Amino acid sequence: MIFLGLMNIVALTLCIIVLATCNHQAHASSHVFLGKKNDKSSVEGLCASAVTIHGYKCEEHEVITKDGYILSIQRIPEGRSEVKSNVTKKKEPVIVQHGVAVDGATWFLNSPKQNLPMILADNGFDVWIPNTRGTKFSRKHTSLDSSSKKYWEWSWDELVTYETPAIFDFVSKQTGGQKIHYVGHSMGTLTALASLAEGKWVNQVKSVALLSPIAYLSQMRTILGQVAARSLLSEGYTLLGISEFDVKATPIVDFIKGICAQPGLNCNDLFTALTGENCCLDPSAFNQFVKVEPQPTSVRNMFHLAQNVRNGVLTKFDFMLPHLNFWHYRRLTPPIYNLSNIPKNVPIFMSYGGSDALSDVADVKRLLNEHFQNHDANKLSVQFIENYAHADYMFGVNANDLVYNNVTSFFKRKW
Repeated sequence: MIFLGLMNIVALTLCIIVLATCNHQAHASSHVFLGKKNDKSSVEGLCASAVTIHGYKCEEHEVITKDGYILSIQRIPEGRSEVKSNVTKKKEPVIVQHGVAVDGATWFLNSPKQNLPMILADNGFDVWIPNTRGTKFSRKHTSLDSSSKKYWEWSWDELVTYETPAIFDFVSKQTGGQKIHYVGHSMGTLTALASLAEGKWVNQVKSVALLSPIAYLSQMRTILGQVAARSLLSEGYTLLGISEFDVKATPIVDFIKGICAQPGLNCNDLFTALTGENCCLDPSAFNQFVKVEPQPTSVRNMFHLAQNVRNGVLTKFDFMLPHLNFWHYRRLTPPIYNLSNIPKNVPIFMSYGGSDALSDVADVKRLLNEHFQNHDANKLSVQFIENYAHADYMFGVNANDLVYNNVTSFFKRKW
């Protein structure tokens, strides 16, 4: 539920990592990173484990990207009351995108009346929940094994270039070419902003909701996140030879322990240190989340997020050597994602919190001031919740009343 595979991204990634491995109520130490790894050989489908048990209809689908990744995506085609009444009617599709180091299952840790996908389904939407490459539901590839280094040669650039376009194309085809609503949290907002700036799926999207939007990380308030980003860039050689960023793997455990050993850092409450002081977490949902292993991402993705923190600008992955950048981009430095290219007529809803250490207020204001000043005023809605932090958007006991109802109403407007 959090994250929330995500702009304040490196911290975000670690946040999510931490988030999945430490207890919010008991102040966990860095030793919590030592634990049993998931058995990825047998994975129960998300529909069976999280959706149909609550009386909702659910479908399992697979999407193949142009670079060969086979993604798991679940569909909730109708609300629970419609299942009972056998009423069928055409619905507007919505893609609900999780953040980094988690998967679609995190959306379902709250009760049906408090988790976003089921709320949307009960409000008459056709809901699609993708799972990012490398997570437990999306480990397959047309020619690569997930144990190979080649499988992990991607960052969020590839999510923008290949993954989200494939998901939009698939959902569009399955729903008769309808325009699609999109809601993302954390890194799910980063990929949306970058995709729109690159002209991806602009003709397929109907409206966009960004929860804890992340584009710039320069004002990130969490010292732990800043140190983690610097360590990735300056000491990343310690991870050479490692392609999969799995926080249960020994090299990653040692790397994170090294960060927490630095003077002045308090890793006792990692969750709060990385996400901010969350006001309104549902203890039951959060405790469920703590039991779920964090999902892997790629080391390259972590490096890319760290570069975003260091540079304070949104660029494609920097291969660090001019000749490598030239090989990939035909230029010596990586191109910038120009967010001012986002079409001014795309309906966009943003919600951000005053206590969020990842989607920092100053960074969100920079995003708005630099790139949305000339956006169509009738198609931009911005919500600020003073006491909300990063995880409240996923686990908040009042997220339905404060946030999700607004998302639903925004999607229902006649765009």
